[in-house]
Formats: sequence, structure tokens, C-alpha cells
Amino acid sequence: MRNLSVTTFIHILFSVAIAILIATFLLFLSWDKDRQKIEEFKRYQLISITFLSNLQQSPDEKKLRKVYHDLHVLRLSKAETKKLKKEIEKHGKTVFSGGSTAGQVRVFEIDQKHYIYVQRMGYNLMFKDNKPKNYIFEYAVGIGIFLIVLLLLLYLAVLKKLSPLKKLHKQIQKFAQGDTQTRITYLYDDEIGKIAKSFDDAIVHINQLGASKNLFMRNLMHELKTPITKGRIVVEMLEDEGTKKVLVRAFERMNELISELAELERVTTQSFEPNFEYIMLSEIVHESQELLMTQSSCITIKIDDMALTTDKKLMTLVIKNLIDNGMKYGKDKCVMLQTNHGMIEVISQGEALKHPLSYYTEPFSQAEKRSSGFGLGLYIVHSILEKLGYRLGYKHHDGKNIFMLVPQKKL
Repeated sequence: MRNLSVTTFIHILFSVAIAILIATFLLFLSWDKDRQKIEEFKRYQLISITFLSNLQQSPDEKKLRKVYHDLHVLRLSKAETKKLKKEIEKHGKTVFSGGSTAGQVRVFEIDQKHYIYVQRMGYNLMFKDNKPKNYIFEYAVGIGIFLIVLLLLLYLAVLKKLSPLKKLHKQIQKFAQGDTQTRITYLYDDEIGKIAKSFDDAIVHINQLGASKNLFMRNLMHELKTPITKGRIVVEMLEDEGTKKVLVRAFERMNELISELAELERVTTQSFEPNFEYIMLSEIVHESQELLMTQSSCITIKIDDMALTTDKKLMTLVIKNLIDNGMKYGKDKCVMLQTNHGMIEVISQGEALKHPLSYYTEPFSQAEKRSSGFGLGLYIVHSILEKLGYRLGYKHHDGKNIFMLVPQKKL
């Protein structure tokens, strides 16, 4: 029930309400039909008793006319009675029969009209039931139809009132999928219009923040590149090798940070789309090793070469970062790269992570102070893998940390 959409809930609510109303209406019609039969039986029973008791007293014509008037019956002439008897013999249906030793009374139905035949010694009378028509049934049908139509109109009015939500949802989805230039339109100043306006204001604010962030990042990286380059040139002139080594490493770390920030900005942009191509895993691994610029003796490769449909540059960066991470923090500073049932695993010796993997995929997260790294490596890996349709997995087994690239289709 909690996961039902508002539209579906309204469909169910009004469907149940209309079904209950129709069922109640049908029950009323059934009850009214039975009530009419009972009232009809009681009426003709009263007519039977009244006629026979009055005729037994040999009343005059005036008294009989009063009885006819009170019982709402119309006496037919002899010619009409004779003609009606033929119709009764052909098409008549007996709906009531009663009487006593004083005589017999029968009621016939022809073309939805009732005729009363009274038979008693000295009297053979035919009457037409002239009771005023009861319009309760028609009123009930009219009220039932009115209520059903009213519910349907309310149902359509509610759906029309909620229809802007679908448009609002589509516009928000477009923004969530990276169309940062989309705008939320709204026509009315009702609750939905206010929500739409709030989202539109939020989109404008987010776009302004994004533009400010991008401008700041670009200016920062541009301004840092020049002093770093000048600093490296000056450091090369130093004669003290110890000081020179420390400063060179500091400048390298600053360059590394700028490169990671640049890549992070590019990958995490909503409009960023990977350049997928068909490439062999061995080629990606080879280029990752070249990016590391380290001796291959520290890296053991045990892969079953396979074809991947991925972004070559980004996947190369992922594997490079994982290998570099294992070499920095592994006990023996060595890493093994292998494939395992379609997964790519990067394995290094070391203690198990102290926190869940999600902690380390946040930017600038470090469990402890380290001499190298800025806590961006796994965050970049995680961000890239989301774009490429993979997820980053982790397990610790036999004193080894194992990071896994798992295709999403295998989840």
C-alpha cells in the first residue's frame, strides 16, 4: 500500500466507491421488487375481503361506487368485460387468487395492467386497477444514476487536478538524467504549482552552484600549475639531495592532486557520457602499467584475456588506481591482477579494511594519516565504474585485500 502511486490509489478508491454504490443500488432494487410484491398481495387481499363482505350485504349502487373509489378501482362495462375475457383467455396471467364461501376474487395481468374479477352469486364484476402509480422506483433509479455520474465527474476532476504531477515528474527526471538546462513549468498557484516553483528555483540554484564550482576548479588548477612548474625548475638547481628529494615528492603530490581533481570534475559531471568501444582486457592492463611508470616485477598478471565493451581511457584509469592503491598500502608493496568468472580482481597483502567499503569511496576519506594519497583514488574508481555499468566489490581472504570489478548484470 505504501508503494502505490497517488494515481493508482485514486483509481482504486473511486473504483471501490463506485462498486459499493452500484452494489447498494442493485440491493435496493431487489428489495424494492420484493416490497412491491408484498404490498401488491396485501392490496389485493384487502380488495378481496372488502368486495366480498360488501357484496354479501347487497349494497346499493351509491355504496358500491364509494367502495370503488376507496379501493381505487374502475368498473368496466359488460361490453368491455366481454372483450377483456377473450384477452385474458389468450394472454392473461393470474397474479392473485383468493376468496371464501362468500365468493371468489382473481387478479389478472395483461400488458402490465391489472384487472380484478369478482365472482359472487348475483355479481360477476370486472374492474381495472386504477391505483395511482408509485414513482419510488423511478426516483431511486434517478438518484442512483445521479450519484454514479457525480462520482465519475469527481474522479475525472481529481485526475485532471493531479495530471500536472506527471509533467512535473518527467521534467525532474530529465534534470536527474543530466539535462541541466531543463526548467520546471507551472501554471497555477496551487500546491502542485508551489512544488514546481520550488523545484525550478532549486534547479536554478544548483546550476549556479555547478557553474561556480567549475569556474573555481578550473581557476584553481590553472593557478597552481604555474607555481608548481616554477618550483620544480628551482628544485632541480638544489645541491642538497635530501631536501631536493622531499621537495620533488611534494611537487609530484601536488601534480597528482590536480590531475585527480581534474578527472574527478570530468567524470562526476551529470552530462558526462563514456565513450564505449570494443577492446581487449590485456590492452587495458598494459596501458595501466604504463601509466604507473613502475617496475613490472611488483605486479603479477594472471588474466584470461577477454573482450570488453567499455571506455578504454576510464577503465585504464580504474585499474591503474586500484593497482597503485595496492602497491602503496600493501604489506609487500606488490599486487596481483587476475580474472575470476568474468570479474577483474586486484589483490594485495594487508589487513582488512577497518570501515565498510562505502566509507572509502567518499572523497578525501582516509582511515589514518598516510604519507601519500589524498583519499580520492577509490572515489574516482567508484564514480567511473557507475558510469561504465560496474560496481566496486571488496573482500578480505587469507590476509589479502581483494577489490573486484563486478559487471552490474551479474548482481
